[in-house]
Amino acid sequence: MKRLLLPLVAGSMLAGQASAFVVNDIRLDGLQRVSAGTVFNILPIAIGDDVSGTQVADAAKALFKTGYFQDIQLGRDGDVLVVTMVERPSISKIEIEGNKAIKTEDLLNGLKQSGLAEGEIFQQATLEAIRMELERQYVAQGRYGARIEADVKPMPRNRVGVTIKVKEGKVSTIKDVNIVGASVFDREELLELFELKKSNWLSWYSSDDKYSREKLSGDLERLRSYYLDRGYINFNITSTQVSITPDKEGVYVTVNVDEGEKFTVKGVKLAGDLAVERGEIEPLLLVKDGQTFSRQLMTTTEELITRRLGNEGYTFANVAGIPKPNADDNTVDITFFVEPGRRAYVRRINFTGNVKTEDEVLRREMRQMEGASANTAQIEQSKARLGRLGYFKQVDVETVPVPGTSDLVDVNYTVEEQPSGSITASLGFSQSDGLILGGSISQDNFLGSGNKVALSLNTSDTRKLYSFSFNDPYYTVDGVSRGYSLYYSETNYKDSDISNYNVDTMGADVNFGYPISEISSLRFGVGIDNNKLKEGTDPAREVQQFLAREGDNFTNFTGNIGIYQSTLNNGLLPTRGWSQSLSAEVTIPGSDLRFYKLNYRGQYFQPLTKSLTLRLATRLGYGGAYGDTTRLPFFENYYAGGFGSVRGYKDNTLGPRALQVDGDYDPLGGNVLVEGTAEVLFPLPFIKDQRQLRTSAFFDMGNVFSTDCDTSKDSSGKPYATSCYKPDLQELRYSVGVGLTWITPMGPLTFSLAKALKTGEDDETQVFQFSLGTPF
Repeated sequence: MKRLLLPLVAGSMLAGQASAFVVNDIRLDGLQRVSAGTVFNILPIAIGDDVSGTQVADAAKALFKTGYFQDIQLGRDGDVLVVTMVERPSISKIEIEGNKAIKTEDLLNGLKQSGLAEGEIFQQATLEAIRMELERQYVAQGRYGARIEADVKPMPRNRVGVTIKVKEGKVSTIKDVNIVGASVFDREELLELFELKKSNWLSWYSSDDKYSREKLSGDLERLRSYYLDRGYINFNITSTQVSITPDKEGVYVTVNVDEGEKFTVKGVKLAGDLAVERGEIEPLLLVKDGQTFSRQLMTTTEELITRRLGNEGYTFANVAGIPKPNADDNTVDITFFVEPGRRAYVRRINFTGNVKTEDEVLRREMRQMEGASANTAQIEQSKARLGRLGYFKQVDVETVPVPGTSDLVDVNYTVEEQPSGSITASLGFSQSDGLILGGSISQDNFLGSGNKVALSLNTSDTRKLYSFSFNDPYYTVDGVSRGYSLYYSETNYKDSDISNYNVDTMGADVNFGYPISEISSLRFGVGIDNNKLKEGTDPAREVQQFLAREGDNFTNFTGNIGIYQSTLNNGLLPTRGWSQSLSAEVTIPGSDLRFYKLNYRGQYFQPLTKSLTLRLATRLGYGGAYGDTTRLPFFENYYAGGFGSVRGYKDNTLGPRALQVDGDYDPLGGNVLVEGTAEVLFPLPFIKDQRQLRTSAFFDMGNVFSTDCDTSKDSSGKPYATSCYKPDLQELRYSVGVGLTWITPMGPLTFSLAKALKTGEDDETQVFQFSLGTPF
């Protein structure tokens, strides 16, 4: 309520007969939280002003507009203007009850943006508007029965407490989706485009029968694109109706469409300033004469031409495809108008967000140079290289025109750093290695230099490993890397389903990497290792013969070379791209043993749908001997079975087996390895954040073979080796199952349930397998 109280001259002023008076002072009454300075800044009357009733009314209006006051009285006490104000209450606390579908934090943030937060001035009109907005948010989720009630309770010192009670109701389910006016395509074909679907037996998992306005908008756009990509250039969605059942739990969706006629492309033209040779643009025209019109092809052509011009420095080029339909013969002429603008040059490349990482580490990944013409491909390639470093959660890039110029831009990269090192103590268990204890210090970005340093100590029932490694990815300015490592291990294969023997290894190596393209590198190195072998309790005859023939202490010098390629989008749990490596390792002159090993690894990820990804992987290996050494040393053999190999079979149990002194046969491995995997990756139901989870349905195959088995027999007639065969595809083992990998603070936790489809007489199967603390 707004009143003008002029006690001394009220009657005459209200009658319009009051004379103005000169304000010699202004007195403010009733202020609690609002400062006097704030009021004086707003009040349009100052000491010394000659005021009238009209000016007093204007002053009251000005104060009311602030929203701070619920009552204002202006009066006169002699020559003193008296302003008496009653402040609106402040909000002491806000409580939200009954919400589950929308988090309390999200609701409070929304209220704060709308002006309703603890400590703010309370206004009933704002509260009512917010109540209606919250109801609209729930309606957008398909909760038509949602109700929002707001309760305001007065509190001491002119404060109020606001309690918002939410009755969310149930999400309305879709009873039917109907497309009226569609005759060209089958109804079922069109409905497959929709995310919204009629309730079905899988809806409990997919929630595709839960209506929401956002889903419907996306479905309509997919429907429109489907027609436009198939020649129906005049396709139009005339209307949509969403009907709700009386109980507000059922929804009927009706989409009315006008398909129009199918159009084909009659002619394709280029217009405008092409900036480059026409012959360089024409191959980018995906739209051809005689094709059925497709908006997708037209849009993709625009993007290709824009990128091509961007690679020449025309960063702000504009390419627009304009279709001109001819109703007489249902054809369309398409003209691509090209406006390159001025060629832009890069003034500066700026980095923000790299609090720890040195600027030099980022700049050496740049393919776009300062002072050169802006190149879209190089700018994006530089962004990709920054992302592959593994130091940043996110990398963004922006090309900004330099104010006051028409041909200069700055390229601004914004990075968000993440921890790139760890100091860990780990405890784990795996069925093959038993209890795993370990500690490690690892830093992938040591002191922000980009160098990697790691020190680890790990022990299990079968193995002890101590190692130190260092790698400098830019040993030279050209990107040649150099790394070296020192290691010592003690391995007891008694409990690893491998023939009984012990081996202690100590060694060191140095490796270099030479980049040959953006996705490929050539790696080579040399190393030295010393191996000391000991017979176990019941060793295999082959182990005894090898130790008798070659001795039990070997020092070998090795050389290795390999080529590595990767386009994976993530280094830990990728979902797109491929990687492969081909490497060779050979002992060089001066070694006690002469042997070599060739290895190939490859994997390929292909998204099938929004939530499904196909992964294909293979691992191949071959080893042999040369010179005085007659065969690949048994402790360098390949093994198969278990995680990372053929699941469903016990670790290391596939392939050749050697006769032990006790008469049993234990796996000894072989010199040929063949493995392959096909799996479909899918999200785990009911878990929103899938970034540290991977679930899959898999098909594994593989085995280990030997090209040189000792199949002679002992005095009792037992062969010295069994399950021993040369590479034969018919001897591959197969399994199917499901697997889960969870990246925990202790390390990867992996499970698999697998069924072996083909087993030999000596094969050992294992349906359930798990591992904690060791990679899968």
